[in-house]
Amino acid sequence: QVQLVESGGGLVQPGGSLRLSCLVPGRIFGYADMGWYRQAPGKQRDLVAVITPDGTTNYGDSVKGRFTISRDNATNRVYLQMNSLKPEDTAVYYCNLKIYYQDYWGQGTQVTVSS
Repeated sequence: QVQLVESGGGLVQPGGSLRLSCLVPGRIFGYADMGWYRQAPGKQRDLVAVITPDGTTNYGDSVKGRFTISRDNATNRVYLQMNSLKPEDTAVYYCNLKIYYQDYWGQGTQVTVSS
């Protein structure tokens, strides 16, 4: 079993910030590609950001310049710092782990951006 535990979601005003975190099993964290995806009601699940074991990052076009993905090998966590949030960022955010050509997902955490 590979269980990913997300936290940090909530309600914020437009222009505000949130930091999501995902706790990853330590035995595999150092070998895994990590990512964040999001899904709004009635829409497909889209890439937000990914980070490789060596720290290479990529971002979805809609979040470039606003979101930052990072990983902490000491605590086995991956983070998503979200700044300048917009209402269109409202979605359930999912932590993703890729290893051995397999995908594992967290349960999701709700992010709502609204006045």
